Amino acid sequence: MQKILGQLRRAINDYNMIQDGDRIAVGISGGKDSIALLTALAQYRKFSPEKFDIVPINISVGFDGVDENEVEACKKYIHDLGLELIIEKTQIKQIVFDERKESNPCSLCSKMRRGALNTVAISHNCNKLALGHHADDVIDTFLLSLIYEGRLSTFAPISYMSRSDMTLIRPFIYVLEKEVKSVTKKYNMPIIHNPCPEDKHTQREEVKELIDMIENKFGYCKDRMLSAIYNPERNNLWDKYKK
Repeated sequence: MQKILGQLRRAINDYNMIQDGDRIAVGISGGKDSIALLTALAQYRKFSPEKFDIVPINISVGFDGVDENEVEACKKYIHDLGLELIIEKTQIKQIVFDERKESNPCSLCSKMRRGALNTVAISHNCNKLALGHHADDVIDTFLLSLIYEGRLSTFAPISYMSRSDMTLIRPFIYVLEKEVKSVTKKYNMPIIHNPCPEDKHTQREEVKELIDMIENKFGYCKDRMLSAIYNPERNNLWDKYKK
């Protein structure tokens, strides 16, 4: 956990993610990334020079098959951290899957979940929203943009959303997924398994498999790709406006 706390602290300091008086909503999907982020932020708050509040929020999409025992275990774990989980029930599943019958539902579902999360965060007087995207997600998103959109792009460590007056932060950008898996297993953090029928059948999963294949062959591609993203001043790309 100490290594993850060090990486989280470095990201917070590098990008000035947290200030005194912040009230930070943490999106809790039930997966390993978000529960590990919440745990790390709760521990970081004990020695942080900035004083801030944490508000964990779960957006219930409405799928059948959610294990209520897992939900209760997650609520108890969060309570033991000194926090209370807010669960917001929505009709996202009904709208996306039942009514609209989207052939590619992930994008719309994600947008609706993020919108619901913003709304709940605002209603609880939060000014920031923390998401559990880690270093592997940085790479995945970069390749997704390159392959499917023809863009060199990935998400930002911190971004201000003017429409909702909310600042989005991603304190896990330096943390590898294998480190998240290790810490959640070591500390027996509760996981709520995802009943979504599209889980593990997305373009993102295909890109993850591609990266794993390259990593297995060369053994260092993740480090090199992350280095290129973390240090954009090293990039040497064409610029048609330069002569």
